[in-house]
Amino acid sequence: MSDGWKISGAVSRERASAALDRQAEDEGWDPDIVLSAHEIAEPRPEEWMIEAWLPRRPTAADKRAINALFEDDPPTFTVEKLPPTDWVTRSQQGIEPIRAGRFHVHTPDHAPDPGAVNLAIPASQAFGTGQHATTAGCLAMLDLMKREGLVVRNHADIGTGTGLLAFAAMQLWPRALATASDIDPVCLDVILTNARSNAIPLGEGPGQLMPTIADGMGDPLLRARGPYDLLIANILAGPLIALAPEFAAATAPGGHVVLAGLLETQEAEVRAAYRRQGMRLARRLVRGDWSILWLRNSRTR
Repeated sequence: MSDGWKISGAVSRERASAALDRQAEDEGWDPDIVLSAHEIAEPRPEEWMIEAWLPRRPTAADKRAINALFEDDPPTFTVEKLPPTDWVTRSQQGIEPIRAGRFHVHTPDHAPDPGAVNLAIPASQAFGTGQHATTAGCLAMLDLMKREGLVVRNHADIGTGTGLLAFAAMQLWPRALATASDIDPVCLDVILTNARSNAIPLGEGPGQLMPTIADGMGDPLLRARGPYDLLIANILAGPLIALAPEFAAATAPGGHVVLAGLLETQEAEVRAAYRRQGMRLARRLVRGDWSILWLRNSRTR
């Protein structure tokens, strides 16, 4: 046990996400500094708290490194000394487990739920742990699709991040072909690590996950493995609208798409973009200010 320290500051969701991306891309980042982020309050989904946990008193160099994640406009940080404790465990205690449908998403320090499908994601990957309403909403929607009898033989998670939603789909349809893609090269190692820790088989065949780094659906691997019975995309409204033609083309006739990352106020525009591509609403969920959409490809051939 040793003294721990925490540096924290309030930022927007967009800036928190950008800071985590910069930290992940920094090959010289001090591994003693553990960075995480979480919503401050559900009614205000754009307000986030970013936290850096250290096993020592922060040095001037530590503070400069954290400030640099925000380029020329760092937030106002507070520095707090923590009581003697296992500071790594303490850094993960703010990420409480999430129960969504049959799924229990937790950090490795939390015990699994024997009555649920458990998925463990490290706290430092806070945007993929299910904490955010969109991720939990996607899990609930996938669970609903399974309960309503949907049969999936080939699915893909686009913008997968940690791999969480791809892992969840594999638990629901264990013999399906499974693909997970992200535009960020850093995500590949993250997906592989999380797959190993969750006993997710990797490979090209049924019941195995094929991860890839891809910008949109034009990637040769994504094209070769389609068309898909199910596409999952928890990204943002703008990219969802831009990708509507590609998603529709990659979805099999009668296939399904789950969309998230859009505010309820953005839902009409997103739905209109997909309606123009022959996609019809099957179900919708709302979590806080966020919409999760289940759309069905109305094409028959």
